[in-house]
Amino acid sequence: MFHVKICGVMTAADARLAVEAGADAIGLNFVPGSPRCLSAEAGREVAAAIPDHVLVIGVFAGATPAEMRQVAGMVGLDAIQLHGHLGGTAAVDPPEACAAVAPLPVIRAVRLGAAGFDETRRWIAAARAAGVGPVMVVVDAAVTSAAAAGRLGGTGDLVDWSRLVAAGDLDIPLALAGGLTPANVAEAIRATGAKAVDTASGVEAGPGSKDPEKMRAFCAEARRAWAAAAG
Repeated sequence: MFHVKICGVMTAADARLAVEAGADAIGLNFVPGSPRCLSAEAGREVAAAIPDHVLVIGVFAGATPAEMRQVAGMVGLDAIQLHGHLGGTAAVDPPEACAAVAPLPVIRAVRLGAAGFDETRRWIAAARAAGVGPVMVVVDAAVTSAAAAGRLGGTGDLVDWSRLVAAGDLDIPLALAGGLTPANVAEAIRATGAKAVDTASGVEAGPGSKDPEKMRAFCAEARRAWAAAAG
């Protein structure tokens, strides 16, 4: 789906700067309670600033399929990112959501549990059994099972890279998120072998306000790490 995603973009100006920096995807946050949450109208203005070759991904947590389809249609989203819990009682995105928002592709945000990716594998299998599986996963930092929707991402907390490697392959493309910055993204790629990265707070001057220099440095460091890995 993407190699470098700048998430939590809130203005058309920041969207253009993210693309100029080298991002091939931007994330628009529609999660109530998040400091980066946008209305559909604001999201449409941001999406309109993006060239066609750059993906516009809508981030949701616990929204109904009807709500996601409505926002996707108003904004012109290229994909849906489900960032809610895999199970529980609050801000849950069930496996059936993938089929319910089709034909839009779904990127599934996941977190490492005590048993690694066991719960994630069950969720993906259930989504496929329901008709449509996710096309990619984004591994974000761990949160408590009671975390509210607005606290599920963009916190700046790191993923445990060694545990990610130990958790094994998921059989679909994987992107690494969670606390990535220009200073650590190359190290993260070397440590995990990630082929895609996703950042929000790591390239900000403040919540939702992107820093052009940080975005340029982040994209450059990521691509430098991949070039070095390729020899």
